[in-house]
Amino acid sequence: MDFLRLVIVAVIGYLMGSANSSIIVGKFYGTDVRNHGSGNAGATNTLRTLGKSAAALVGVGDVLKGVVACIIGSYLAGDIGLMVGGLTAIVGHNWPVYFNFKGGKGIFTSFAVVLMMDYRLGLILLGIFAIVVLTTRYVSLSSVTASVLFPVIAVFEGKNTSFIVFATLLAALAVFRHRSNLKRLIEGTESKFGKKKN
Repeated sequence: MDFLRLVIVAVIGYLMGSANSSIIVGKFYGTDVRNHGSGNAGATNTLRTLGKSAAALVGVGDVLKGVVACIIGSYLAGDIGLMVGGLTAIVGHNWPVYFNFKGGKGIFTSFAVVLMMDYRLGLILLGIFAIVVLTTRYVSLSSVTASVLFPVIAVFEGKNTSFIVFATLLAALAVFRHRSNLKRLIEGTESKFGKKKN
């Protein structure tokens, strides 16, 4: 029964995550953000393509689906259900079944999941993200840095094995989705926040 509940939570989380906010919001603007800018279906590319209002809507949508997936998971299967629901929502955001499996990088949804797992740790990571983005103006570097530090800080805080495993999986997803950004960072061609591409 517990396994069946986790499967149900995973399916619900994935389907919720697949409702990609940037693609949905873009439809109201008559624009598919995947055809513009970086081609990524996320808040940052929405900001560059459609502006602040659209990006704000995308951010809210991405956070909400992560929160709701975690709440449903927690209700059906406890703490493990919360983490499974959150993780599969991120997977759905990155590879949405409704949009040919071409989605975003899941940072807003990941942040929502981290907050649901441990809000204090989430706020610490948000602070780290803010410091890195303010000093380097690289959103990608800030996202990867905060993501990688998630399991590290979890270990130092003495979190249980399940928490650390899910934190590591979340970090691995973030790094994998940002692999092209990391390559551009190494090559010195990555776009900086607030600076338009030539």
